[in-house]
Amino acid sequence: MTGSITVGSFSKGAAVAAGSVVVIDVFRAFTTAAVALSRGAEAIVMVDDLGHAVRLRDQGVGRYCMGERGGAKPEGFDFGNSPCEIATADLAADLVGAVLIQTTTNGTRGIAAAAAAGAERIYAGAFVTAEATVRALLAGPSEAPVALVAMGYHDRIRTDEDELCALYLRGRLEGRTPDKGAFVAALNSLLGKPGETKRLFADLTAADIEACLTLDRYPFAVRVTEQDGLLVARAEAMS
Repeated sequence: MTGSITVGSFSKGAAVAAGSVVVIDVFRAFTTAAVALSRGAEAIVMVDDLGHAVRLRDQGVGRYCMGERGGAKPEGFDFGNSPCEIATADLAADLVGAVLIQTTTNGTRGIAAAAAAGAERIYAGAFVTAEATVRALLAGPSEAPVALVAMGYHDRIRTDEDELCALYLRGRLEGRTPDKGAFVAALNSLLGKPGETKRLFADLTAADIEACLTLDRYPFAVRVTEQDGLLVARAEAMS
């Protein structure tokens, strides 16, 4: 059981959230993070600055940098912000036991905002970890408030996938059983057909979209905690 459940948007929503906070970035940051953890990465350090990410790698805090700015892989980064890339890249075998450093335009900014606001528990949310995230929240402190924060695009434009993911999580937290197929069908319809210009993220591939819209692919939540002054995400297994 949880306390009140609120749904907000953008880093300003994360900055006023209390209790347990789920920062949602479906396309693609927290889907990519979940894929990396599923492939054996030990942890992901989440930062809000490109230079900070590179410095941490140079200092040996992490082995690889992954992320994006404007949807593209930053210069000098090992991976972009694609779940399919992190799943199939030549370096993927070296992910086992590795610490990665992630920075994105939207998702990691929300994580930083929630942490700065003093959130008690923080999760990086996406459809692929939806059910495990719900179970993690329900297993937490009784009556603790839960804030679901959809990050959207450039911290100012709401996006269908993040907003619907928040509503899906709210439904599950309230004991309802939303139709998974209906959610995926609705999102695919909103995304438009190939060649249509309805998406803000022009670099999204069909494979990445499919990966991001696969509900409950992983049996773990992505829990973010503070460690030595850094925000570190790890897989929190849920049976």
